Amino acid sequence: MESVRVDDLVKKIVEKVTKELAQEAKGRTSVGEIVGAAVEAQRAWQWDYNLDARTKILSAIKSKLLPHAEELAKLARDDTDMGRLDDKILKKKLAITKTPGPEYFTTKAISGDNGLILEELAPFGVIASITPSTNPVATVINNTICMLSGGNGVVFSPHPGALRCTLRTVELIRDILAEEGAPVEVVSVLSDASLDSLKELMFHPDIKLISATGGPGVVKAALSSGKPAIGAGPGNPPVLVDETAHLEKAAKDIIAGASFDNNLPCIAEKELIAVNCIADELKDLMCHNGAYELKDRSKIDALVDLVLTKDHKIKKDMVGKNASVYLEKLGITPPPNVRLILVECDERHPFVQEELMMPILAMVRVADFKEGLAMAKRVEHGFKHSAIIHSTNIDNMSDMAKVMETSMFVKNAPSFASIGVGGDCPTAFTIGTTTGDGPTTPLSFCRLRRCVLHGAFRIV
Repeated sequence: MESVRVDDLVKKIVEKVTKELAQEAKGRTSVGEIVGAAVEAQRAWQWDYNLDARTKILSAIKSKLLPHAEELAKLARDDTDMGRLDDKILKKKLAITKTPGPEYFTTKAISGDNGLILEELAPFGVIASITPSTNPVATVINNTICMLSGGNGVVFSPHPGALRCTLRTVELIRDILAEEGAPVEVVSVLSDASLDSLKELMFHPDIKLISATGGPGVVKAALSSGKPAIGAGPGNPPVLVDETAHLEKAAKDIIAGASFDNNLPCIAEKELIAVNCIADELKDLMCHNGAYELKDRSKIDALVDLVLTKDHKIKKDMVGKNASVYLEKLGITPPPNVRLILVECDERHPFVQEELMMPILAMVRVADFKEGLAMAKRVEHGFKHSAIIHSTNIDNMSDMAKVMETSMFVKNAPSFASIGVGGDCPTAFTIGTTTGDGPTTPLSFCRLRRCVLHGAFRIV
């Protein structure tokens, strides 16, 4: 009965979005027209809406989007055929409730014998935001709040595999903007998710900044545009467990992080490196908390063939499935509540070297922390994205932080603590590792302006 209601809901949503897109076809349909309308709306948003007004409108977006979290999660799952519904609902709620807004801005004032200097952050203008299939809805919500907080406008370019859920999310946001009396076109979207439209958007003269969340190809294209860009590139985050770790907590945290939305987030644990003296106990604890260890070498080889091509690249149709799906395809009856497949192997194995985005976790043994750290550095491939450690040794935690140089580094928690799940940090679904921006906030989408008043306003 539930599935029927969900199918009916999706059908109604698709019909409504399709109808609205058809109506738009009579008006603004080209990239140029969409950007032109966004430019006009952005100017109004920047000059006619002060910080207090923006704060109230963005608060309304958050409160009015929250009841739609489950609807958008179901649509994203159906659109992409990836991930876990419960985790997708959590991601939507996270983006809505923990994305920072205008309150994040502060003014820097410096006074001296020669007067006063003010430094403030100002909008770029209209931003092109390229969104992924792995976190489509959460990225749209997160970027909308961050970008609008700084006075910007945004035109989203959806991933072709997540078009419906992206259009629906933007539709809801625009409805709320209209209800609040704000310029609707300040948040826009391309209904044509083609490569030609994307290129036209990136190279449009009125696009002042590009935010690219996706694979290496998309990020490279954004960086080649000749415009300022924030590139959220690939990652292959290692998790290292040493002999001082609280093993039961480490086991539960690793399973939670590595299986979160079936390992789709780029921050998630992608390979496990364990000091040999605790490896067996760690594996046993993981297998008692939702992991299934695949031991048969022939089954491991079959799993490789199932999810990877002959040149060890991921098969896109295998990304983000439940762990039970892979086991069933191998002829294995999955145990109840299995969330993660554990495979012990060596460093050269493709499950270690490739970012799978599947709930399949390779485990490699090392003699000690020093060997494990060196391996973690190698298998992360210099992306400088994310890394995780479980340890109570302060020196080990400090050394790994220094050596890895990653944008995100988590100690003694699941990887998703770095985006605000069970942690105090703000939420970010665009992690600008390629361009060095790190987890984005409203500050990331603004430019610095300096105002100098010579010879006055020093009062002491």
